[in-house]
Amino acid sequence: MNLAPQHLVIAPVIIPLLAGTLLLFFDDRERRLKATISVMATVALLGVSILLLRTAHFEKGRIAVYLLGNWPPPFAIVLVLDRLSAMMLALTSVLAIPALVFSFARWHKAGPHFYTLFLFLLTGLNGAFLTGDLFNLFVFFEVMLAASYGLVLHGSGPFRVRAGLHYIAVNLAASLLFLVGVSLIYGVTGTLNMADLALRIPQVTAENRMMLEAGAAILGVAFLVKAGMWPLSFWLPTAYTAAAAPVAAVFAILSKVGVYTLLRLSQLFFGENAGASAGFGSDVLLFGGMATITFGMIGVLASQALGRLAGFSILVSSGTLLAAIGLSQSGVTAGALFYLVSSTLTIGAFFLLIELVERGQDAVANVLAVTMEVYGEGDEEDEEEEVGQAFPGTIAALGIGFAACGMLLAGLPPLSGFVAKFAMLSAMLAPQGEGGIIPAISWWVVSLIILSGVSALIAMSRAGIRAFWAPVEATAPRVQIIEFVPVAALLALTVALTVGAGPTMRFMEATAASLQNPAYVEGVMEAPRIPREARP
Repeated sequence: MNLAPQHLVIAPVIIPLLAGTLLLFFDDRERRLKATISVMATVALLGVSILLLRTAHFEKGRIAVYLLGNWPPPFAIVLVLDRLSAMMLALTSVLAIPALVFSFARWHKAGPHFYTLFLFLLTGLNGAFLTGDLFNLFVFFEVMLAASYGLVLHGSGPFRVRAGLHYIAVNLAASLLFLVGVSLIYGVTGTLNMADLALRIPQVTAENRMMLEAGAAILGVAFLVKAGMWPLSFWLPTAYTAAAAPVAAVFAILSKVGVYTLLRLSQLFFGENAGASAGFGSDVLLFGGMATITFGMIGVLASQALGRLAGFSILVSSGTLLAAIGLSQSGVTAGALFYLVSSTLTIGAFFLLIELVERGQDAVANVLAVTMEVYGEGDEEDEEEEVGQAFPGTIAALGIGFAACGMLLAGLPPLSGFVAKFAMLSAMLAPQGEGGIIPAISWWVVSLIILSGVSALIAMSRAGIRAFWAPVEATAPRVQIIEFVPVAALLALTVALTVGAGPTMRFMEATAASLQNPAYVEGVMEAPRIPREARP
């Protein structure tokens, strides 16, 4: 029996955990050594994630299970790899490397233990994607959040500290709800293993079903806080705007942890085979997602600062994904997974780009530009100006990157944002049932997604004109190659998604189909232990 994939499953947790712990033994002034170790760890993490992704996809959707302590399920603490978790591992690694490289220019020196916190954040993220039981999901959530508390405050400053304290308070409250929800579910079912819960939930008696659903609802609220669903999203735009650029870039995937968990648990616990609880909470996700799209769309149009524009774009992304999950259609879910990858890469690149664009702008001049736009001042020119002006190379490169981000956020062809939205919309507008009728709610969701794209196009066009074409006073920013390359790399990945849209979409369809497949439950519950004679 080949045990290599099972043992490799724990590597995405062990690699950043050991590397982050090792860095604690070195003084912060040894930045070059710490940077080298961090890069080696994240590159190794990317290699392992790609290998696990190939294992999960090409071996006919194989479920790889790692039994910690070699205990039998459901008593063992299990790590489970399938297509969905493998995809999220790879996305985390792909986003982490550019963010880490970008920080080498200046942000790694802005506060203590940056690299350790960064690697511990990756540990929590990877553990949350791999864990197969609710209690360890809570543990990895706390590891991830504890690291994010330090990172959101990295660089200090009154605005960052104020936003960071709000972020910490909200997430501590969500953690409390998480623990209460887990406790209620355990009290009813007697287990926290996700696969075992999928088997036991349909057997819960009618008198205990209310307690089970109350626990699931409280647990869902904790995930929705992290996903940023309205009205639980009030903290997100400010916190993400205040964070340092590389921190905000990697934070682009934090909201997707809540979306991933909701998608995983809703299909596993309350899917088609969940008896009376089938479909529990889907309407909340659907209408909550629509409300989040609307709120995010208004925020995008109202934002004057680029950071807040990016923060509200995350809410639009989260709302789109939540509404897609709420529709409970495999084709829509497949398109949503494509959109999840594309939007995460885009927003990560956008947060990095914002710092470079704003570096050459004067805040006072920006306020004056907005005032002139509103009141119409400065439209008349007293003296003739020279026609045409040389465009610096740095500004041109940043402008191209900004335009690409705008096209991706708006969902314009031919980039991956358009492909993802087209896949979702075509699935939503496919006739359902025997009568071949398109549900009315699908038209509402389609309209909101299209309007959100239009709002992103308007906001990005307006911001681009102010930043590149009509600044009152601006200078070409000094951008290091180590800062621009990560942005270009993330945008190049969205181009690669467009070129490889066919194979990528087939993978997403297989992933969406596997969420309703009992192979996950069977793979965990029937996972073999290592025979005694094979132990070292």
